[in-house]
Amino acid sequence: MSIYDKYETVIGLETHVQLATKSKAFCGDAIEFGASPNTHISAISLAYPGTLPKVNHQQIEFAIRLGLALGSEINLENRFDRKNYFYADLPKGYQITQDRLPICVGGALKIRVKGKEKSIRIHHIHMEEDAGKSIHDLDAKHSMIDLNRAGTPLLEVVSEPDLRSEEEVDAFMTTMRQLVRYLEISDGNMEQASLRCDCNVSVRLKGASEYGQRCEIKNLNSMRFARKAIQYERKRQIDLIESGGEVQQNTLNFDPVTGKTSPLRSKENAHDYRYFPEPDLPPVVVSEQQVEQIKNALPPLPNELFETFTQTFKLSEYDTNILLEEKNSALYFVALVQATPHKKAAANLMINKILPYLNEERKSIQEFPIDTAQLAALIELIQSDQVSNSIAYQQLFPELLKQPDIAPLKLAEQLNLLQSNDDDFLQDLITQILEQHPDKVKAYQKGKKGLIGFFMGDLMKKSKGKANPKEAKKLLAARLEN
Repeated sequence: MSIYDKYETVIGLETHVQLATKSKAFCGDAIEFGASPNTHISAISLAYPGTLPKVNHQQIEFAIRLGLALGSEINLENRFDRKNYFYADLPKGYQITQDRLPICVGGALKIRVKGKEKSIRIHHIHMEEDAGKSIHDLDAKHSMIDLNRAGTPLLEVVSEPDLRSEEEVDAFMTTMRQLVRYLEISDGNMEQASLRCDCNVSVRLKGASEYGQRCEIKNLNSMRFARKAIQYERKRQIDLIESGGEVQQNTLNFDPVTGKTSPLRSKENAHDYRYFPEPDLPPVVVSEQQVEQIKNALPPLPNELFETFTQTFKLSEYDTNILLEEKNSALYFVALVQATPHKKAAANLMINKILPYLNEERKSIQEFPIDTAQLAALIELIQSDQVSNSIAYQQLFPELLKQPDIAPLKLAEQLNLLQSNDDDFLQDLITQILEQHPDKVKAYQKGKKGLIGFFMGDLMKKSKGKANPKEAKKLLAARLEN
């Protein structure tokens, strides 16, 4: 057993969710990713003397949505605080956040890793604003400051130290991204920093009850980087302990080029944030009626749909995860299975034809031209053996995309795609095939039963897909045996 197998990794996450509001947290500046530097700013976001913040009520609603989805307790009275520190991209010299009375407390996020479900406890969720952006690689002597992001509304979701591996962190962030998209509170794009996390990592001997000294890895906006950072930090801490050293609490930066973490600041030099209540904003008071209204308006959530798809619809976890990737596609599938009893066939059609079509055409499910009643009729043609699966997928479905208002049965008739059960038609085809391949007939009769696949392929080709495979195979086998 290697020395690393003696230890377990303990991880807690601070996940930052950038909210999809139209304006900033405490002023009316627009939010737009990729805008020219310092174009979405104002006297308030620049912290001019005498300016006052104003609460963005949509940020409060979004926080409650996420809290309800995670099973958190909603604090009906909560308040903002000032977190004081100096940095060039923080115009006010402090950040408006929540410290002692956050809006949401408790809750949990269910994740799945290797087919096993695990519940990760949430300590709290608080509202805050983002800082601006410092750019250090455009000039050799100066840092550039873009304040477009300053004041952007965030939710910070603080987990308990319940995660034990980089795979669980990946699952947590992937599940969180899916959840915020379903709730329509964030686009969850990590590459645009709409979703990022700080990882608090420590190690301890397996079986130990006390936590080890933790180090915080800041601002990870890629799951690939997060996995590498955790792997490196776990090894670094274990190597340090095994060599007789002690882990010092540090705030760390991860360099994706070197794959290593390095200290930003130590515990001894950490900021004293001097939290105190924000004097320019009154307490946030939410009524129970408001919370109930928000709760009643929540969409079906991914975990609920996962249970429905796997338990009620009897779909595999693999198919379920594909169907749940986007909320609108998942809800379209729910509507589809309400129109047809053939749930597995409906899932196959979604996964193999509809989703690839949308991806290729770069369209959303709202732009898909075929309604669920038409798709249900198409599925019924397949299930009743009126049209073969391959013909339905390769010929009928493309035509239905062009003429979505024509009933699938009528369209199949017009295109001459309906399968034939006519004995005379099938027997004539079988006679032709057997007469053309007497050597293969003899080989089959001598024991090479696998040749029936060859005969069936030729038969389906000659019938142009119109032969009913089940009936044709039965008749073909009877003729070969005789």
